[in-house]
Amino acid sequence: MHSPASETDPRYPIGRYVPSPAANVVEDRLRAVQAIADLPRHLSAALAGLDASQLGTPYREGGWTLHQLAHHVADSHMNAYVRLHLALTEDWPTIKPYHEGLWAELPYTRSVPVDVSLSLLAPLHLRWVALLESLDEAAWLRGYVHPENGRTTVESMTGLYSWHGRHHTAHVLGLRSRMGW
Repeated sequence: MHSPASETDPRYPIGRYVPSPAANVVEDRLRAVQAIADLPRHLSAALAGLDASQLGTPYREGGWTLHQLAHHVADSHMNAYVRLHLALTEDWPTIKPYHEGLWAELPYTRSVPVDVSLSLLAPLHLRWVALLESLDEAAWLRGYVHPENGRTTVESMTGLYSWHGRHHTAHVLGLRSRMGW
């Protein structure tokens, strides 16, 4: 789920993430899993045909370039995939956060082709979705402890990463629209 998009805040083109109300858990879960399944295809389509100069353009003033954004999504979703496994195999483990802004500044995020991260996302998401689709009700209530954000259930992390992929795809599509690409 998300809050209404803000016309004045380009950081959140589909709105900030808002957890689903408890009344629609199963429907929201199915939509979230489908969005995670669709993300590699949607992000690839959004980035398709862009040249190096376009990929080097920040999606907003002060934001990452599209090149950095593509690598960020792969980095973030690999971390989420590992966190999911920890949540399902340990009793509320405390996970190690990472500094996504610093990761996005590593040299490879400007030089390694975006196709490398897009190619990584496809099989990662296939495995992620297969795991989510295999869960029973008890597994959706398991989770991990984030040192800064507290307890996070599998249910809520699935909604968050569903939003995360759509959020960054919207950054790309918004820039393409503004620039006429």
